[in-house]
Amino acid sequence: MSDSSPLPPVRLHTEAELARDALSTPLLSRAARLARWAGPDTRVDAGGGLVDEQLPAAAEALGLSGDDAAADASEAWRVAVDAGLVEVGDEQEGTVTAGEDLALLTGGSPQDVLAVWLAALETVLADASVPDLDGLLAEDGEVDLSALDWDPEAEAEFLDGVLGNLYLLTAGEDAPGGAPVPLPALAASVIVPSDMSEPTNDVLEQVSDAMMRLDDQFRMLEPVGFVEYQPVDEALMVDADEEPAAPVDDTDVSRYGMVRLTPLGLYGMRARLLKAGFDAPAVGDLADKGADALLDGTAEFPPGAAQAETEQWLQHREPLAAARELLAAARGSDAGAPLRRLRCQQALSLVGPSAEPALREVLDDAELGGLARVWLTEHGAKDVPAPSEAMVYWLTIDTVAAQLAAEGNSEELRALVEGLAQQHGGFFTAVWRVDHPATADVLEAMGRLHPDKKVAKEARKAAFKARSQHGG
Repeated sequence: MSDSSPLPPVRLHTEAELARDALSTPLLSRAARLARWAGPDTRVDAGGGLVDEQLPAAAEALGLSGDDAAADASEAWRVAVDAGLVEVGDEQEGTVTAGEDLALLTGGSPQDVLAVWLAALETVLADASVPDLDGLLAEDGEVDLSALDWDPEAEAEFLDGVLGNLYLLTAGEDAPGGAPVPLPALAASVIVPSDMSEPTNDVLEQVSDAMMRLDDQFRMLEPVGFVEYQPVDEALMVDADEEPAAPVDDTDVSRYGMVRLTPLGLYGMRARLLKAGFDAPAVGDLADKGADALLDGTAEFPPGAAQAETEQWLQHREPLAAARELLAAARGSDAGAPLRRLRCQQALSLVGPSAEPALREVLDDAELGGLARVWLTEHGAKDVPAPSEAMVYWLTIDTVAAQLAAEGNSEELRALVEGLAQQHGGFFTAVWRVDHPATADVLEAMGRLHPDKKVAKEARKAAFKARSQHGG
């Protein structure tokens, strides 16, 4: 994932909703309870962790029991310290006091709560990159790192890559309603080379190993509210010479693990991506910006996200003033202008009849007159002057140029090209004369896209004439 290209825009819940989600996550709520439980007799070690003697009492305070109670209490305490809910007072004595951020969980703004949650998330992500150290303790109690094949930077980079791909799958326009992603597919997305048509046995083994690592990591990330995770079925992990307790359905992909980012996780990933220097837009970012920022900013948005962004922008403006601002921003002869005008036309379709005066004001405008006539006709306005032939051809070139910029050589554009050539007799004889910066490029594209060789040849000849006319 390159930090030079923008990521798909995401639709986030409100900060108030996200803050409520954060406060209800098991890990942050445990951390807050331990911060309030801590008192003058609480003692920590040199690293700020609770001393072993106090872990049973901490687990009891959290209502935890079982083999993992002490470990879960220890993790909650680490989060409390790292998130500023607890502060180490005297390092030599190992005493603690309530942290300044503890009060934010009950008296702070949603942004304050989310900042605390993000700090907790970073602690869990750091822990998730550390391998299981069981069995690696030497006789002196130290970890025998020589027996551990572990590269901290590589492990963190691997997890970041996986989470980045999960973000893309969650943020994309075609993501099926936040459907969970199969763990094998997610692991393969960072292991299998993009140019490898059939994975080798070695690559498949790497994918399998990655799945097991991710299974452990996603189990750790679920209590902080970052993901919803269905773990790998334990029956799939039995040794080959052991009989599974129940029949295993190898065709059920969900048994191999399913994961998706929660709304809170989507917020957290975007915050991390922004901090790392990525362009990670969210719907609503442009609501308080000018029309020029809206039209340029949504130029590369998928249709659904562009409409949602535009709807939020329009909510803050009076319709007539909004229409005038949009039309002014749509002018221009630069390469991005056709797509701006397309986005302007789409935005104006969301504005009511009260915007009509703004459209009538530009009827004689060479760049906007055709667009205005389309809007007025679609809204049932009376006395709409017929466009000149030159305006029809100019609008045609502008529309195809915008579609090329927005979609490339799509099937929809191919159908549009075929329709234009069929409906207008002598189309290519006239259209090459259109005084539009994109005329030659559009005609060349029509030559590529039209399935009829004779028509395609006409389009290419017209493109040559257009370039010659403009000295190209």
